[in-house]
Amino acid sequence: MASLDLAAIAGTLEGLEETILYKLIDRAQFRRNPRAYAPGESGFTGEAEASLFELRLLQQERMDAEFGRFEVPEERPFNRDLPPSRRAVVLPDSGLAAVDFERVSRCAEIRGRYLALLPTLCAEGDDGQYGSSVEHDVYALQAIARRVHYGALYVAESKFRDDPVGYSGLIAARDRDALLERLTRPEVETAILDRVRQKVELAQQTVNAALRRLIDPSTVVEFYREGVIPLTKAGEVEYLLQRLS
Repeated sequence: MASLDLAAIAGTLEGLEETILYKLIDRAQFRRNPRAYAPGESGFTGEAEASLFELRLLQQERMDAEFGRFEVPEERPFNRDLPPSRRAVVLPDSGLAAVDFERVSRCAEIRGRYLALLPTLCAEGDDGQYGSSVEHDVYALQAIARRVHYGALYVAESKFRDDPVGYSGLIAARDRDALLERLTRPEVETAILDRVRQKVELAQQTVNAALRRLIDPSTVVEFYREGVIPLTKAGEVEYLLQRLS
């Protein structure tokens, strides 16, 4: 069984911070490149509606689905109607309740938050590096989604087990606001934001600014404050609302 100790879960989430950070730094090395997100501008024959970004994400997820990626609870896809896994995936006991993990998914909101981040993260303009840009978009999105959903599922289950009576009453009452309040730990959120800022600063200390674009630590901190943290908590609430079924 996966560890449901809250300290162990927090350690895993902390480790995922570096993955997200470096994916964002990689994307920032290319310009905003709005054409890569424009419908019908993908360069693919017969694709009049989809953007290059949308096609790159879809093709990545089709391959991932066949390899069994989305059999893992915290790996939620951004696209629907993906092919089934072509390999038998045997997972260890997660310790999670048997819920509909797609109801916990925050992928639509993650995608929107990420695309809204790009104008701040990247220099404006067009460098023609569309393929590289959307490749890094996909890797960044998947890292962010993994972090959000891992936190949503495992943190919620751990907290429920620590206080089953208290949470069960709120779940039975379908009181979303009270659940969100009970889940929230302001001191933990502050520590996360402080740590993210420090990691961004540390990661860029030895970077040659003449060769690499530096990102503002405040940009990543704000993305966590307004995106990653609240979306994780929203996922926790959705998980808990199914927990007694």
